[in-house]
Amino acid sequence: MIKIATIVGARPQFIKAAAVSRVARESYSGQLSEFIIHTGQHYDENMSQVFFEELDIPCPEYNLEIAGGSHGAMTGRMLSGIEKVLLDEKPDWLLIYGDTNSTLAGALAAAKLHIPVAHVEAGLRSFNMRMPEEVNRILSDRVSNLLFCPTDIAVRNLASEGITRGVHNVGDAMYDVALYYRDKARQKSTVLHRLGLTKGEFALATCHRAENTDDPTRLEAILTGLATVAESMPVVIPLHPRTRKIIEERELSSCLNRLVVVDPLPFLDMIALEQAARLILTDSGGVQKEAFFYQVPCITMREETEWLETVESGWNCLVGADAELIASAASKAIQGEHGRKTVTPYGNGNAAENILAQLVRQHVG
Repeated sequence: MIKIATIVGARPQFIKAAAVSRVARESYSGQLSEFIIHTGQHYDENMSQVFFEELDIPCPEYNLEIAGGSHGAMTGRMLSGIEKVLLDEKPDWLLIYGDTNSTLAGALAAAKLHIPVAHVEAGLRSFNMRMPEEVNRILSDRVSNLLFCPTDIAVRNLASEGITRGVHNVGDAMYDVALYYRDKARQKSTVLHRLGLTKGEFALATCHRAENTDDPTRLEAILTGLATVAESMPVVIPLHPRTRKIIEERELSSCLNRLVVVDPLPFLDMIALEQAARLILTDSGGVQKEAFFYQVPCITMREETEWLETVESGWNCLVGADAELIASAASKAIQGEHGRKTVTPYGNGNAAENILAQLVRQHVG
């Protein structure tokens, strides 16, 4: 029996872990045993517990309840907590997802204990070292034994850095989840009714990245751009607790007056909104991809993206934190002025199966 420790801490990790954990239980119950360590990085019930319930993720055996503080302080506390669990449990593999502080802390703890690390979503690069996520993903890749890439571009990124051993293009686990839950979300979610929205007649927005929220000029420009879009259609924005706090501290609350502001949403409600939206505006990597999966035009409020395929296919447009560009790009996207291609760069919806097959193969071989 192969014993796997899985590290999660934030929404995108819950989503990807749901796909892998489900296949592990259904197809590998006699070969794999998994236990989950939740760092507590996302502590709000709507950003954590509800995901475990809706996605049928096994309850974490360990919840470190580590949230808040600076990047260094948070990562350090996570590193210490994860190390203690790994010393007690002695897993055969540590499975990490994405690019958060939880990801890096897990990678470092396992590497120093000589526990093999498997990184899901390896090889992504924004080439912006000011992003904490870029630092996390590069360092995590360096100490990983298996690097599970979601795309060919990710494989090439690693090769350009001299990393070719243990690299596999397995597809995107988020695509697995998008296919598995899209119909369930449409059938079970009542969010459109609750918010008084009509399919195809509203925009959905999210904003949480530190590069945007910690810079008052960028944050005000983004909110101003969203307010302009709201002149044409309702703009729904589930507001991250941290973003809401910063807006209040910076006295920018008046910028929200034209927007439909709601608390963070459960998973099924969020993807129901994504599928029904006329347009999505975001700085989230995960939401960019979900927009692409559901073929909804996306405006990304950043200067770069790790998901180049979404831009190259015409479904995503990078505008940075510029109010005029946000409004202009939104208008063009609504009018269908982008030439959009139907492509499938993220696999066939079987990434979880590919990941677990490789883990078993590596352990046995």
